Amino acid sequence: MPEKGSQRSNSIFSVFLAYLYQYRMTVFFYLVVVGIFSGVLYLYRVNMEAVGYAVFLSLLLCLVIVPIHFLTYYRRYKTFRNLLEGQWLMASQLPEARNLEENNYRELLIKWLENTTKEKSRLQYFKEESVDYYSTWVHQIKTPIAVMRLCLQEEDTKENEKLLLELFKIEQYVDMVLSHFRLEGEERDLVIKEYSLDDIIRSCIRKYASWFVAKGLQVKYEGTDQKVLTDKKWLTFMIEQLLSNAVKYTDKGHITIEVGEDSTVMIRDTGIGIAKEDLPRIFEKGYTGYNGRADKKSTGIGLYLVKRTADMLGVLVKVDSVPGEGTVAVLYFSPLSH
Repeated sequence: MPEKGSQRSNSIFSVFLAYLYQYRMTVFFYLVVVGIFSGVLYLYRVNMEAVGYAVFLSLLLCLVIVPIHFLTYYRRYKTFRNLLEGQWLMASQLPEARNLEENNYRELLIKWLENTTKEKSRLQYFKEESVDYYSTWVHQIKTPIAVMRLCLQEEDTKENEKLLLELFKIEQYVDMVLSHFRLEGEERDLVIKEYSLDDIIRSCIRKYASWFVAKGLQVKYEGTDQKVLTDKKWLTFMIEQLLSNAVKYTDKGHITIEVGEDSTVMIRDTGIGIAKEDLPRIFEKGYTGYNGRADKKSTGIGLYLVKRTADMLGVLVKVDSVPGEGTVAVLYFSPLSH
């Protein structure tokens, strides 16, 4: 029996085996009919030479018909394989049905395509509406956040410093919501060109400076003259998420940022680390791991967004960790060609 499923070979020989298996009952019926006629003619003492000649002619006819029929079969097979391997399928691309059974299958497939197209349109409309809504919501909520920041900055007290830090976290979560929706959508507003890594990294450090100070963490970064081909906004978002995780799970020590000559950015912390069994799943959406369950505040979305962003930018991201000693995240960029 030929192998079934999408893993089946596309060679003509394998298709021919499938062809023989599909028409095995026809072949069996032909052999039975030839056997019956030969047997009856033999019982009536008809010259067997004549019988053999008739059988030979019928076999010769089969040798002419079968290749022609198989060629039609193979062409239809290739048509369906091309449709299956294509990105989109439209009802107009389907071959015409050759019998009642194929016609039923064709109508079922056309109906399924129509329902799928409607569902895709509905989901696309919902997604676009959601992105528009949250985009508006983010811009609107930033106004009261800005007002609260100004009010808190009027008095330089420890209480206000704590509130400013919490306000900063709120703003980061707001931006994360919008980034999440944009990543899930098709419009990602990419501007790919050559950027200085030093400018991007220093802007991220400045943004998180208040959080570093509040937790008493030292930031080690020596600067770099490396440049990468990327989108500045999304790369900044990705580095900010990695820094946010580093600060969140580091209570003492330091955070080190290093840029290698081989177009790599390494962010190392001295935090609580990640359990070994959690490492393979840290980029899964919603997966919080042992630390997240203990913290009870983790959403499991930060590293998922980092991975999605990295894939979009063509950046390889890897994370390694030793529980109790810290975590290191490395971004591997494709080297610039000059």
